[in-house]
Amino acid sequence: MVAEKKDESADTTTTATTSVTMGDGVDVTVHPLVLLSVADHYHRVAKGTRKRTVGVLLGTVYKGKVDATNSFAVPFEEDSRNPAVFYLDHNYLENMMVMFKKVNAKERIVGFYSTGPQIRSNDLRIYAIVKRFAPAGAVTPPVFVIIDVRPDRQSIPATAYRVIEEVDNNNNMQVKTFAHVPSVIGAMEVEEVGVEHLLRDINDPTVSTVASLIKAKMLGLASLTEKLVEIKDYLEGVADGRITKVNQEIIANIQTIVNLLPNLNVEELVQSVFTKTNDMHMVIYLSSLIRSVIALHDLINNKIKYMADIGKDHNDDDFFFTEEKKVDDDSNNAKKGNDGNAGDTATKEVKEPANNV
Repeated sequence: MVAEKKDESADTTTTATTSVTMGDGVDVTVHPLVLLSVADHYHRVAKGTRKRTVGVLLGTVYKGKVDATNSFAVPFEEDSRNPAVFYLDHNYLENMMVMFKKVNAKERIVGFYSTGPQIRSNDLRIYAIVKRFAPAGAVTPPVFVIIDVRPDRQSIPATAYRVIEEVDNNNNMQVKTFAHVPSVIGAMEVEEVGVEHLLRDINDPTVSTVASLIKAKMLGLASLTEKLVEIKDYLEGVADGRITKVNQEIIANIQTIVNLLPNLNVEELVQSVFTKTNDMHMVIYLSSLIRSVIALHDLINNKIKYMADIGKDHNDDDFFFTEEKKVDDDSNNAKKGNDGNAGDTATKEVKEPANNV
């Protein structure tokens, strides 16, 4: 357990070695297990704060391609008032590395991660610490991956970097800095099955497939807009002289993108786009009309069925009322007949004594 200070020599290098060319990471593949572990680490330690979490990436390296398949958290603290002071538990890192080696001998330390979301001044010194635990004789140096756990992020949450050496124009000395490395999110078949099971619980059944597709397209367009704005800001900075050191690789990529853009000013292309758009809107219009007609048809059928059910109920009520009235009439007639018979018997009894007298 050692607290790293600013005066250590791990911050920059002043040796006259050549830039790293052999063994540079071609690309970095981050697996879903790493993303889940990092998210869990952040929510357990730094959720609701401005702190960041740091951990170690485990995996394999083949021909410069880094495959980060696993990770584990490392106790890490930074002084908010003095960012140059930080704490990293070396003993914990070494013990965890030994235990993971017993579980899976193929996995080795391939780099470290941080929840960033930006590169900080201590990252080069953390890189120097992690590099001590890398296997001896490893050709590909450790990589640095920033995993953004913010829920509002729309693009890929992983951004990978490697350490390169550049010549400082001020004092003609070589210093270490971070350079971007292409990163992708990849998974093996068993990981895909596990992710599908997790998404099955998260998926909202009330949201239709069309709404999901539209939302995905909107997120893609928003990400494209963000990238285009970033390109515009970079080109404006180069044109205005704010960016003195021009990266020719970026300029070449932008030129390739511009060359691949189609020419939309061709009359035939404009006419074909208009025709296709009109056909699509015609289909949408006809679909809306058919849907309205079907809805009205169902409404009318429902109304007819409702009126038929009401008429049947009225007929049943009239039948029951007629039967009840008939029963009441029969009861009244029987009662009147009984009263008449009783009157005749009384008259007969009265008359018989008169005859005897």
